[in-house]
Amino acid sequence: VSTQSTWESKETNKNVTRQLECSRMLFYSFFKTLIGKDVIVELKNNVMISGTLSSVDQFLNIKLDNVVVDEEKCPHLASVKNCFVRGSTIRYVQLPATEVETDLLQEATRKENSTQQQTSA
Repeated sequence: VSTQSTWESKETNKNVTRQLECSRMLFYSFFKTLIGKDVIVELKNNVMISGTLSSVDQFLNIKLDNVVVDEEKCPHLASVKNCFVRGSTIRYVQLPATEVETDLLQEATRKENSTQQQTSA
């Protein structure tokens, strides 16, 4: 019985890992379509950085060009023109509403959900 429960636990962990990787790839693909667009990145330390999305990688690290920050709140960042933001430090990314194709995003989410349900069954 102990061996069976250990095996089931390992399989559950594998399924969760696969689901997280699929979710990350969905966001990665979505952010790739926004390269060249202006976004606002809110960090976990409450710093807001706005700029043009230059690149994104599979870890959701983001590179911004033409950076603008609130000089009163962050005077040490006033001279920064380009920056690299580690994905794990990002709380939110605000996107221009005109750039979000909700139909495509909803369709991709539905496909991912149905794939996850099929693999867990």
